[in-house]
Amino acid sequence: MEIWTGFVIGFLGSFHCIGMCGPIALALPIFNESYVKLLLGRVLYNLGRIVTYTLFGALFGLFGKSLELAGLQQNVSITIGIIMLVVILMPRKYKNRLTDFYLYRFISNFIKTSFSKLTQKKSNYSLFIIGVINGFLPCGFVYVALAGAVSTGSIYSGSAFMALFGFGTFPIMLVASLAGKYISLGLRSKINKLIPVLALILAVIFILRGLNLGIPYLSPKLNHMPINEEVICH
Repeated sequence: MEIWTGFVIGFLGSFHCIGMCGPIALALPIFNESYVKLLLGRVLYNLGRIVTYTLFGALFGLFGKSLELAGLQQNVSITIGIIMLVVILMPRKYKNRLTDFYLYRFISNFIKTSFSKLTQKKSNYSLFIIGVINGFLPCGFVYVALAGAVSTGSIYSGSAFMALFGFGTFPIMLVASLAGKYISLGLRSKINKLIPVLALILAVIFILRGLNLGIPYLSPKLNHMPINEEVICH
């Protein structure tokens, strides 16, 4: 997947972030009357999220590299696309059951507890750490982006992909942290209806890339050299 698509996924998905992370952004402490310092604190919060996303991108890009070396990246790309389609088409009652897993609840509770302690410290450093921890919050759209990082097949491309994803979410999340109460629920609802459509398009792209159809950018033809092939140097 092209690295720049990380920004597109982040920007379009950021409207969904208002619903998921918006309450956190609105709950950030205000400990200085200066608007400049207030803005700085909100920027640091968002940079904290981007740092976490970038680290995740490096890890998942490295994982994608190992799959590529093993010749499995195409199969994984198709599998990811199919899983995304299943989740998109899955009835809501079954999706809700996914959040009942112990690990999911444990992570969510740990993050909420950490947020509560950090918001009491009221410092720019605490705002940055809140952002870092916020990046670990379970989120379907982050999972989609991580799948994209895997498809890059590189630790550097994966980290760049997720960094761009984070910067794509930056504008809306910054606005939400400064004036989120002015974003109407009706607007959020309308935008959220478009999110499954975007996820569906990404799922199809993952499947097409795995099919190796030779379509430039969309499904490029990949030629894999056999592992046991001898390399002759002259």
